[in-house]
Amino acid sequence: MLFFFLALALIAGFVLYRHWSKSQKRQQLLSTPLSDHQRQIIEEHVPLIRRLPLDLRVKLDGKINLFLNQVRFFGCEGLEVTEEMELAISAQACLLIVNSDLWYDNLTTILIYPNAFKSRQRRQDGYVISEKEIVRTGESWDRGPVILSWRHSELGALNDHDGQNVVLHEFAHQIDDLSGGTNGVPILSDGQTFAEWERVFLAAYDAHVHAVEHGRHTVIDPYGATGHEEFFAVSVEVFFEKPRALKSEVPEVYDQLSKLFRLDPAEWV
Repeated sequence: MLFFFLALALIAGFVLYRHWSKSQKRQQLLSTPLSDHQRQIIEEHVPLIRRLPLDLRVKLDGKINLFLNQVRFFGCEGLEVTEEMELAISAQACLLIVNSDLWYDNLTTILIYPNAFKSRQRRQDGYVISEKEIVRTGESWDRGPVILSWRHSELGALNDHDGQNVVLHEFAHQIDDLSGGTNGVPILSDGQTFAEWERVFLAAYDAHVHAVEHGRHTVIDPYGATGHEEFFAVSVEVFFEKPRALKSEVPEVYDQLSKLFRLDPAEWV
C-alpha cells in the first residue's frame, strides 16, 4: 500500500513538473525578442507590421516565438520552406491575436504549396452526396492544418491596402473554429455578448448578400456572401488592411472586431 501511494505521489509530481516546465518555457518564449534580422525579414515581407504601435510590436515578437516553437511547416510539390516563409506567415497569424488571450491551441502543422492547389469539396443535400475538385489559394481545417499557396500568401501580404490577404483569411477561420465550429461566431472577448454579435453580423451579412446580388460595390469582398463563416473571414482581412474604409462603411462590424481582437487598426499610423 505504501508503494502504491509513493508511486501516485511520483506520478503527480512528474505531471506537475511537466506543467510547470511547459509554463516556464511558454513565458520565456513570450518574453524573448526577435533578432534584428528576423524583424527585417518580417517588415520586408509583411509591410502591414510596420503600422503596429511599439507596445504591440513587443508582444508580437513573443507570440511569433511561441508560434514557431509550436507549429511545423512543410513544403508541398517540391517547395523548400524558407525562413522568410515561416516568419511572414507566423507574423500574420500572430497579428490576429497579438493583443488578446486567444491562441491556436490545436494547430501544429502548416502546409505550403508553391501556387494555387486542387482540393476536393464534398457537399450533402439530403441523401445526395456530391464531390467536386476546386482550385484554392488557402484552406483551414478544423483543428488544423492550415494550407496555403505561397505565391498568393506573399502577394497578399505585400499589398497591404487592398483588403485581400489569404493568410489573415485562413487564420480567421482557425480563430472561428476555437469556439467548436467554423460558423462565423468565435470565442468573444470580455464585454462582448453573443446577442450583440449576432445582431450586428446577421444584419451586416444580409445587407452584404443583398448588395452583392444587385452588383453593388462593397468594402467587404463579394466572397463573404457565400456564408457566415466566410463573411467573418473576409471582414477580418478588411479590418486589418482597410480599417478606415470598414469603419466608415460598416461601423458596427468594425466595432465588434475591434473588441474581439482588442485592436484599433484605424488609428495605426
